[in-house]
Amino acid sequence: MSMPRVAFDELPAAARRAVILQTGHITAAHTAGGGINSAIATLLDTETGPVFVKGIPADNPQVASQKREIAISPHLPASCPRLLWNVEAGGWVLLGYEAVGGRHADYTATDDLNLVLVALAELQEVTAPGDVDLKTAEERWGNYAEEGQAELFAGDALLHTDCAPDNVLIHRGRAHLVDWAWPTRGAAWIDPFMLALRIMEAGATAAQALSWVQRVPSWRESDPRALGAFAAAVTRLWREIAAEDPAPWKVAMAGHAAQLNTLLLVTRWAS
Repeated sequence: MSMPRVAFDELPAAARRAVILQTGHITAAHTAGGGINSAIATLLDTETGPVFVKGIPADNPQVASQKREIAISPHLPASCPRLLWNVEAGGWVLLGYEAVGGRHADYTATDDLNLVLVALAELQEVTAPGDVDLKTAEERWGNYAEEGQAELFAGDALLHTDCAPDNVLIHRGRAHLVDWAWPTRGAAWIDPFMLALRIMEAGATAAQALSWVQRVPSWRESDPRALGAFAAAVTRLWREIAAEDPAPWKVAMAGHAAQLNTLLLVTRWAS
């Protein structure tokens, strides 16, 4: 669920003071657009340099996701902005990240998609850490899978799972994966699947989306039965989401998932 965006100067004084103790004097604050997992998302100009600050109220139900993001940050690849500090003050949990310039990815642009695939390949070299309490893919999608099929989603890869273009920054010829609200342990091909859905959201057909993610080694090495089981589970999930809240983009995502599921089913039977 998206949160109303709060400007930095609207934070409680105690929260602002805690940030200033980390950054030094703040000369300007620029509220960022995009993203739905943070109530505050602000680029601060400070005496120690630019810092990106995000956070949510400490009593928000999603605070566990924010704290999981803190825990996972030391394990992320170089393509991800570095977490510099985190504080809890004034009823807020706030994270200060290395500021990365640039713009959100454009999934209709070939150059951007090539960069995203490079970043995804780098992430797929990372094993999910054992010292961080991560949900498994079986736990996240198992309720939507046919009996006995959730085990097909298992794996040791560290997954981002939310490959929306708002969560990818393009800067100086590189894609940076941001907003780790939903890190998961599971099969490496799951992230390419999620990317395919977002490529379709940008206007591509299911076949065009698959032509992109098939370049990722984990996809090419995956079990077609596992892909089919996951596609069916994700389709059920998005249909439930769209039924509960028929926002146009959610209804569209349910349609994309169904189209991808159908294509994978046809491809599996044809092979």
